Formats: sequence, structure tokens, C-alpha cells
Amino acid sequence: MTDETSFEKAESLDLKRTAYIGIAAFGFVSLFGDIIYEGARSIVPSYLEFLGATALIVGLAAGIGEFLGYSLRLVSGYLADTTKSYWLFTIIGYALLIAIPIMAFAGHWIIAVLLILVERTAKALRSPSRDTLLSVITKGMGAGKAFGLHEMMDQIGATVGPAVIAIILFYTNNDFFWAFLALLIPYLILIGILFTVYFKLRHKTAYLIEHIDLSEKKKPQHLTLEFKLYTLAVLLNTAGLVHVSIILYSATMLTPAWMVSILYLVLQGVDAFIAPISGHFYDKYGKSVLSIPFVLSVIPSVFVFFGTFEGIMVAVFFFGTVLGMQESIYRAAISDLTSVKKRGIAYGIFNTAYGGGFLISGAIFGWFLDNIGILPTYTLFGYTLYVPAVIYTITLQIIALGLLSRLKSARERK
Repeated sequence: MTDETSFEKAESLDLKRTAYIGIAAFGFVSLFGDIIYEGARSIVPSYLEFLGATALIVGLAAGIGEFLGYSLRLVSGYLADTTKSYWLFTIIGYALLIAIPIMAFAGHWIIAVLLILVERTAKALRSPSRDTLLSVITKGMGAGKAFGLHEMMDQIGATVGPAVIAIILFYTNNDFFWAFLALLIPYLILIGILFTVYFKLRHKTAYLIEHIDLSEKKKPQHLTLEFKLYTLAVLLNTAGLVHVSIILYSATMLTPAWMVSILYLVLQGVDAFIAPISGHFYDKYGKSVLSIPFVLSVIPSVFVFFGTFEGIMVAVFFFGTVLGMQESIYRAAISDLTSVKKRGIAYGIFNTAYGGGFLISGAIFGWFLDNIGILPTYTLFGYTLYVPAVIYTITLQIIALGLLSRLKSARERK
């Protein structure tokens, strides 16, 4: 065995070791992050009402927060690429989660709303940089597997958070102060893990970014037509997929409030289960796997309007399945379609399009639900299909699949 071969093998082993350390570390950071903000999101509307906010204020706070959470990723992604300060944006973004425990001391709905906007801005700051670091650190294990495992741990936190908050509220007689203050514990754990991985991997990530940048000299150093087609396809996919808020709103007409919370937990559990599996298949079969969630998106968008609890259950299960695939393989595909030099802004643009699609979806499917009594219907096997909803979702998914089919293979297989 030559020295060169030995060096390459050692470097390969080191990359894999770095990858597994990185995925575990960022996975736990995201897990505790989700415990914090998903736990908080489960009670924020009730808390704002307790503080005297009207339904309009709650709706505007949520809408503005989501807009900031997605649109500002364009700016943070661009700045991260320009300055190469991926760790700085990641650390600041997670550090600002302190806004959630501070909500225990809000005292007025205006302060609470401002803290909500701080939390959403923090997510916009960290997401493109974190995803770029994750794509670089985990280069030795496959992007699909890496993002799939990351999403699985993320969704475990998203499930645990609301459950913990519910338990605290139950035992404290709905005391919001203790519910929010308790989230300081996962926050401190998160910060400890984040700084540990920073000091352990900062030099390695700097080397990998420079090394990958040099190895990608032949790769286009701009956002390609493939990336633009893919991003547009994802926008249409999410615009034609009923949003979870509409599914849960539909469920409130059929079942008690506590059961709606259970449905949300089921959805998160399905997401966590599907994410690593879909990531594995993406690494194995490539871009062909991307078409699966596009096709499956039709199912929840049709079943949610059946007006039965069974229909809601089907919608919840398949929305969770699609979401698990979106959060893993959709993000993995970005690392294959872009050079590391443009990856921060690429994730920013992608996430903005992804969120924009759901903004359209929420408006369209919300209108369908509000006007369900006047929509033309068609009965099939005893089930009532609402024709405009069926036509809308199928049309958008077909167009999105057409755009997806134009993508060239972005991965080379051995």
C-alpha cells in the first residue's frame, strides 16, 4: 500500500468521524431548539389571549413572524456566504432563543409579540448557515442520510416540547410563567452543546469549506438553471399542499381540543420516522426520490375535505410523511445542486420559496374551507370530493413534477 493510498484512507476515515460527530452535535442542538420553540408555539396563542391580545393580533403576530422567519434567510444566507461567518450566524441565531424563556416576564402582549418576532428572526439568521455547515461537515456520509437524521432528531424535539409544556401546565394549573421559564433548562443545554461543537469543529469546518471550494472549481460558481427549476418546483409543490394549520382547523370541527393536540403529536412522530428513511433512499437512488413527496402531496390535500375523522387521520399521516421528506431530501438536494461558495444564499432562496408556497397554500385552502358549502362536489366510492380543491392540488403537483423532470442528475454514483 502506497503512502498516498494510506493518506487517502486516513482522510476518508477522518471525514466520516467528523460527519458523525457533526450530525450528532447539530442533531442534539436542533432537538433542544425544537423543545424550546415548538413547546412555546403550542401555547403562544393562549398566552397572548391571556395577556389581552385579540384574535387579529394573534393572527398578525403569527403571519409577520413566519414572513420574517423565511424572507430574512435571503439576507442572512447572502451575508454568511460573503463573510464566511457561518458559525457566527449559527451561534447568534441559537443564542437569541433566550427570547422564549424571557416571555415568562412579558407582562403585556406587545412585549410578548416582540419576543416572538425575535425568535422568528433568530431562526432566519441561523438556518442557512447551519444547513451549510451541516452539508460541509457531513460530506463523508451522504447529504440525504445526514439531513434525514438531523430532521429525525429535530422532530423528536418538536414532539417532546409540546408534551412537556402540557405536563407543566397540567401540574401548575395553567401557570404560563413556569411553562416558559422551564424552557430555560433546554436552552442552557443547547448553548453548552453548541459551543462544545464549535470549539471542536471550527478549524475542521474552515478547512473543509476551503478544501471543498477548491475541489469545486469545475462546478458552476453561480446559481444554475437546475437550482432555479428545482426551487420553483418546490414552491409549486408546497403551494399545492394543504397546510397543517388547515388540517388541524378542520379537526376542531370533529373532535375535542385535546385530540387535536394528539393529532399534531402524531404528525410530528410520522415526520421523525420518515425523515431518515427518505434520506437513505435519496443517497441510494438520487433525484428520482424527490418525485415521491410531490405525488403524495395530493392525498392530504384531498382527504382533509372529506368531513370525517378518518379523512383527517389520513391527511395527518400523509402530511407528516411529506413533511419528513421535505425537511430531509429537499434540503439535501440543495447541497448537490450548488457549490459551497453559494450555498448560504441558495438555502436562503430555497427556504423563502418553500415558505412562500405555504403562504399561498394557506390562503387558497383556507378559502376553500371557508366556502366549502358552495364548492362543486363529486361523489366517488361514497366519499365527497370537492372538485376545485382536487383540480388545484393535482394541477400544481403535475406542473411541479414537470419542472422536476427537467433536472439533470446532480449526483455521481460509484
